[in-house]
Amino acid sequence: MVSFWLQLAIVLACIVIGARISGVGIGIAGGFGLACLTFLFHLKPSSPPINVLLIIAALVTIVSTLQAAGGLDYLVSIAERLLRRNPNRITIIGPLVAYLFTILAGTAYVSLSLYPVIAEVALEAKVRPERPISAALIAAKFGITSSPMSAATAAMLAILAPSGVSITQILLVCIPSGIIATLAASFVVYKRGLELADDPEFQRRIASGEIESAVRKEKSEVSRSAKISVWLFSIAILLVVIFGSFSSLLPTWQVGEKIVRLSVPHTIEMLMLGTSLLIVLACRVKSSKIATASTFRAGMVGFMAIFGVAWMTDTFFIQHKSLFIETFADVVKAYPWLFAVALFMMAAMLFSQGAAVVALMPLGLSLDIPAPYLVAMFAAVNGTFFFPATGTTVGAMSFDRTGTTKIGKYVLNHSFMLPGLAATVTAIAMGFVLSYFVF
Repeated sequence: MVSFWLQLAIVLACIVIGARISGVGIGIAGGFGLACLTFLFHLKPSSPPINVLLIIAALVTIVSTLQAAGGLDYLVSIAERLLRRNPNRITIIGPLVAYLFTILAGTAYVSLSLYPVIAEVALEAKVRPERPISAALIAAKFGITSSPMSAATAAMLAILAPSGVSITQILLVCIPSGIIATLAASFVVYKRGLELADDPEFQRRIASGEIESAVRKEKSEVSRSAKISVWLFSIAILLVVIFGSFSSLLPTWQVGEKIVRLSVPHTIEMLMLGTSLLIVLACRVKSSKIATASTFRAGMVGFMAIFGVAWMTDTFFIQHKSLFIETFADVVKAYPWLFAVALFMMAAMLFSQGAAVVALMPLGLSLDIPAPYLVAMFAAVNGTFFFPATGTTVGAMSFDRTGTTKIGKYVLNHSFMLPGLAATVTAIAMGFVLSYFVF
């Protein structure tokens, strides 16, 4: 038993150290922890999550290709027009737009580009920017777990597909619950804080000249290649949903006496890579632009995080699988929401939805938690907002020139905590309700 606690201490220490380093640090810390478990305690390493990693690599490639072709900027321009049409309802419209466009793109990059627009529209409408910005950041996180193109959803599908879960079932639970969660986040912040006219920090910045009228960027002409890339990308999304929902459409082969069908994860990988090539050819995208795209760098950071930490945690959990089942199976069956708490905290420590999915969802299956319940609790991996240390969180705060979006005196009382908790609880509750009808 002493050995178990020492191993657990190493796993947790590596997660904490990796989180402090952030970025690729999570992955390399996981690799170090795996080495310790293997060489010091002679644990047999599990197989790395190859399917999950390959899907993520393919998704990162197509999103980066879309960005290189100008497609992401085109999506942002559409979103900006939607936001400026309803300035007085920015606290409702802003988060919904962030949610929708994150679903379409499969990445929070789009929402990161929207935060300055949301901040300026709110300021022009004399709405406290903290309200729409905080809700929009949370909405974007739920957009990731509602998107068929995100790494987190890809990981979820790869893990649950053997249990008979399809991409359509995941989306039928996550999209409606995500919309309701987004509205819940907007609702709890709708009248939050002082109005700008009564906010002392805002008035101080006005008096000191720190806040001046924002100069709108001139609308640039959208290139034909950007539009083509978005259309091709949209077709790829549609094909993923179709093939993921109707596996009978996939090719089969006779292997011995068995009929083997092309797996959904492999189908997604082929579609993403194939569509990436079509975008490159149709839009004349230079391959060097794909590799230097911000989404490619961010995606590869996520890839490494999942690679290292998931391999380490999987090795640890498999070694002690019987102990975990014996200790927690009855409790989790009686109170399945406790597993959602574990998912939430793991995501908060790893700052990654995908890494949290790969680290804990296999354990959920081992504990005999029904797959529909795991889908219902998928939203819990959006706990990455808990500690205000991610790039998107810091970026969102920096875009608010009024200073209303901020980290509180006690760190955890930051602008995103209230809408984040409200959205998470709402999404999980709705997830359980919807999973009853979907499965």
